[in-house]
Amino acid sequence: MFTFFSNLDKRVGWLLEAAAFVSSLLVVGLMLFLVLARYVFGWSIVGLLELIMLFGMWLYMLGGLIASRRNEHLVVDFVELQITDERMKLIHKAFISLITFTICVFFVVLSYRMLAWGMRRPQSSPGMGIPIWLPQASIMLAAIGCTCYSLRDFICSVASARRLSKEGQ
Repeated sequence: MFTFFSNLDKRVGWLLEAAAFVSSLLVVGLMLFLVLARYVFGWSIVGLLELIMLFGMWLYMLGGLIASRRNEHLVVDFVELQITDERMKLIHKAFISLITFTICVFFVVLSYRMLAWGMRRPQSSPGMGIPIWLPQASIMLAAIGCTCYSLRDFICSVASARRLSKEGQ
């Protein structure tokens, strides 16, 4: 079972990084094109900023999800540095993961309500007519992904603490 989840994590990680790379290329490429079009050729392309913001939103949310997957997101580790017992460190990590999971569930509920509202009352951007639910979907994906990764961190911390307790007995 562990190898299944490990392989799934590798595939999801590759997919996230590929999508972030493509989004990054699109943001940079479209921004470069926008600057060249305006200041070199004197063109005004309506809606290009909307497209850049769409891909920027996806890039931002995918980046947060990748950081959560790698456990590289911002943390305040002052308390963790003060704990010397390995088992207590794992219990502390489990507690932090549980708090993070609770907050992420709240984030999923809020993002679902926002996305559902956007689907019930369809709106689009003024320039290119991009549906507003497209950038909102990136928020929903990040919320679900971060919730899954915080649950993973909680389960791994509890399992490691139990294993350490059994070895100590």
